[in-house]
Amino acid sequence: MVATRFARLRRARDRHVVDPRFDSLPACGVVTGNGYAAVREGGYYFDDLSTGQVFDWAPTMTLSAGMAATHQAIVGDRMRLSLDTDLCAAVTGLPGPLAHPALVCDVAIGQSTLVTQRVKANLFYRGLTFHRFPVVGDSLYTRTEVVGLRANSAKPGRAPTGLAALRMTTIDQGNRLVLDFYRCAMLPASPDFSPNPSDPGDDLSTIGADPAPPAADPTAHWDGATFRNRVPGPHFDAGMAGAVLHSTADVVSNAPELARLTLNIAAPHHDSRVGGRRLVYGGHTIGLALAQASRLLPNLVTVLGWESCDHTGPVHEGDTLYSELHVVAAEPAEHGGVLALRSVVYAVGDVTGEPDRQVLDWRFSAFQF
Repeated sequence: MVATRFARLRRARDRHVVDPRFDSLPACGVVTGNGYAAVREGGYYFDDLSTGQVFDWAPTMTLSAGMAATHQAIVGDRMRLSLDTDLCAAVTGLPGPLAHPALVCDVAIGQSTLVTQRVKANLFYRGLTFHRFPVVGDSLYTRTEVVGLRANSAKPGRAPTGLAALRMTTIDQGNRLVLDFYRCAMLPASPDFSPNPSDPGDDLSTIGADPAPPAADPTAHWDGATFRNRVPGPHFDAGMAGAVLHSTADVVSNAPELARLTLNIAAPHHDSRVGGRRLVYGGHTIGLALAQASRLLPNLVTVLGWESCDHTGPVHEGDTLYSELHVVAAEPAEHGGVLALRSVVYAVGDVTGEPDRQVLDWRFSAFQF
């Protein structure tokens, strides 16, 4: 039972430091009030959901070395603290390599797809904040809550749909807060759905727009001098602000494998019958964009958070993606610097003469020494 699991995790608070904001979340319950009878085959429709509903029974996942290696092979992770155990120990004092931030996000998103197995599109991610950086060997558990619903306007010839705003909260095996973020998914309405004025119409524009910062800086104890002494090449430079960098391109491959690896059960990423052609999971595009950013700025230490992430167009397996990386700001910090970055990703046109199309607009912050 999930309730039993959370009781056990709460008892662990005597041994671990817990972000106090996690205590303010509503208690997690069991799978459903009346067992499997209330679970839709193939996933939930928009009108099955209600604000405040909690989905908290996705499997907990341990971040293994094999999983990290597979993820690296698919998206090309190049961050040093995730690749070099000795460097990671010297800089962070942690016993193993950091789990790559894209892998951590992918697992949390995958665990949240209990709600969105029937998803038609993910419209945005907002306010994603790392409160702690897991290492390989840590286990992640994600609680997903419906925090807003809005029925879409009816359109002739189109099946009815609605938007569900979700809040994901991810903890580790010590009940320590790792991630807190929001996303918005478009879901189909059920076959017996009839639009009416009482359908939910929440304002989703501000959800996740003003995230709370971490209770403590998760990089505060890291040793920047050791990183700079052991790692050649350019490091933080406030003069980078305003630069626009252009990446080389990457082909999108192993899309369903990445979805399976990270517990992502959203049907459009696995079954071409849903929309005529499989869609690539959005985190795959984000992971490639981050790999491209780490090639342009090879000494990025980690990602601190996402301000926003908008999927502006579909991506399919076999597409070739490249990015334009804007260094919006470069602010010195006590032991390094924080880069405000914007990655605009394009897919190369399929046919000769076809224009390239924008598929992602991602604003995130990264840390450098």
